[in-house]
Amino acid sequence: MSKSPFLNQIRQNIRMRGYSIRTEKTYLYWIRDYIRFHRLQHPKDLSSEHVVAFLSYLANRRDVAINTQKSALNALAFLYNQFLNQPLGDLGFTYAKRQRRLPVVLSIQEVQLILDNLSGRDKTIFSILYGSGLRITECLRLRIKDIDFQRGGITVHDGKGGKDRQTILSPSLTQPLQHLIESAIILQQQDNKLGIGPSFPHMLGKKYPNAFRQPAWMFIFPSTTICKHPITDKPCRHHLHDSVPRKALQKAVQACGLNRKKISCHTFRHSFATQLLQNGRDIRTVQELLGHSDVATTQIYTHVIGQHFAGTNSPLDNLVL
Repeated sequence: MSKSPFLNQIRQNIRMRGYSIRTEKTYLYWIRDYIRFHRLQHPKDLSSEHVVAFLSYLANRRDVAINTQKSALNALAFLYNQFLNQPLGDLGFTYAKRQRRLPVVLSIQEVQLILDNLSGRDKTIFSILYGSGLRITECLRLRIKDIDFQRGGITVHDGKGGKDRQTILSPSLTQPLQHLIESAIILQQQDNKLGIGPSFPHMLGKKYPNAFRQPAWMFIFPSTTICKHPITDKPCRHHLHDSVPRKALQKAVQACGLNRKKISCHTFRHSFATQLLQNGRDIRTVQELLGHSDVATTQIYTHVIGQHFAGTNSPLDNLVL
């Protein structure tokens, strides 16, 4: 809990509305930053002009990305529109524009090289990212119940934008996933003897108080340590932190000599989409598998593979060299 009664009131309001812990942390971060920017003045004494001044500072002085500007604006919109009941109205603010960059993708050979330099749990994680197109947080939050071996599918709950979706599961992942699931169940049974289990969203934990004993709710990639639930403060086991696979990826990339590319966990999701399009899958199917709200977001991958100018020959082809 914060030392500020005002921020604690905002936190309680966010939880009452059922927002995720990640959203809660993001909103509180930007609201706190906004208050500090205006030298600890109370937000109710500030106006939309002060909001614009803060957003302009982020764009021009701190040079933050457009999505970061949007996160800050969402937090302040919640503060004024929902919590203080002081609607901001039309701010007339224009986001700073940056040059659109094509995503970095890996070839099949490069993916193979990286996976060959990973093992066990880490290899399975990145195999899922590449084989199913998941974001790293979506992968680490998978529970046993989310895997359907018979139909070859994965259900992603509460993905980006709070949406659920289904995506494909490669049969080659059946054995390594089953092995990880068996290990996770054993760990859950050990935790249950201590009266603890996997973490749950607060309301779900209250609705199903004994769900922590059911294998279906156990994380496939559990953390190696026990932590305190951010809301209930009770001990529980969360999923693996994303810093663990990120570090494993860095070592694998260095080991296989691919340092010239900027490779991250998200690169495997980009490569998943690109590979599907190269194999002839229609863009609407790829959009659904990725969970994009707008097909325009998915279309960037057609630029990566050059599909937007397919059939266009270079003028140089008409010359004899």
